[in-house]
Amino acid sequence: MVSLLTQGSILPIQSLTNSAQLRLARRSFRRGIQSIRYGPSALQLSPVLFANSFPKSGTHLLTQILQGFPAIGPAVNSGLPAIVSFNGQTGSPRSEAEIVSDLQRLLPGDIAYGHVHALPGTIQILTQDNIAAYFIVRDPRDVVVSHVHYITEMAERHIHHEYFNQKLPDFSARLEASIAGVTAQDLVSAGISATRGRELPDIRSRFDPFMPWLNFPQIKLIQFEELINDRRNQLQLIMNHANQHGFQLSIPVQAALDILEMHINPQKSPTFRSGKTGGWKTSFSPQHKQLFKQVSGDLLQRLGYESSDDW
Repeated sequence: MVSLLTQGSILPIQSLTNSAQLRLARRSFRRGIQSIRYGPSALQLSPVLFANSFPKSGTHLLTQILQGFPAIGPAVNSGLPAIVSFNGQTGSPRSEAEIVSDLQRLLPGDIAYGHVHALPGTIQILTQDNIAAYFIVRDPRDVVVSHVHYITEMAERHIHHEYFNQKLPDFSARLEASIAGVTAQDLVSAGISATRGRELPDIRSRFDPFMPWLNFPQIKLIQFEELINDRRNQLQLIMNHANQHGFQLSIPVQAALDILEMHINPQKSPTFRSGKTGGWKTSFSPQHKQLFKQVSGDLLQRLGYESSDDW
């Protein structure tokens, strides 16, 4: 049986879909090019660069920056799909073993991204010295606003598109649903089958599985707002984190920062809408503010967006 050797496992090629085989073949081709460019052993000494995020928190912005790294040193855009904690089509949670298997498929120097919960297996992998992992967060109030626009306007195949778009009367009701969640009873009352995965937890419950990442200094925390408003300094910090995990620049620092900045192109993101910060202030009614405070508890304080619930 022909097999494909990966960083932590051996995967039989016959067990992969044609699409997965093609992605892996493209990655091998890119790795060959980078090995010629930077030397045969350079990639093996480079860390995996992994962009992790809570959904709708600037995933594509951070990924675009990391995808500039092949131009400044030994790194490769893996081209592999996002590593996620939920099945996109059914909304059901993926097992820890499935997520760990995806992470183990990454090779030294690979650039990858995803929405990965802090589980024992994922923590063990993403805190290794040979992985430069980043966790980008965004003000949860802006997250719920972006979440509503994404589900209703951009994601026709999203598990909650029908409920948000056809069963809720307006933006205000949809924002309430994003904050407070959607229960099985809500779905049944709207005439939608309440299958496993269709329920939407409230915003605090959705954040909770990601929160332990804040406790690991090996994971570089990035705030979306700082990346927008203090970009050059944040790019330096992103590059420093990679350097600390073994990434070697092949060009001067300032030239490298210029290249990373040039790779930022929000319009190329399939989920880009506005990229603004603080937009929640014009979207939240007093009722939304009260509901968010009630549901989220100390979430804003823990993430560093407020010092109290007096906002």
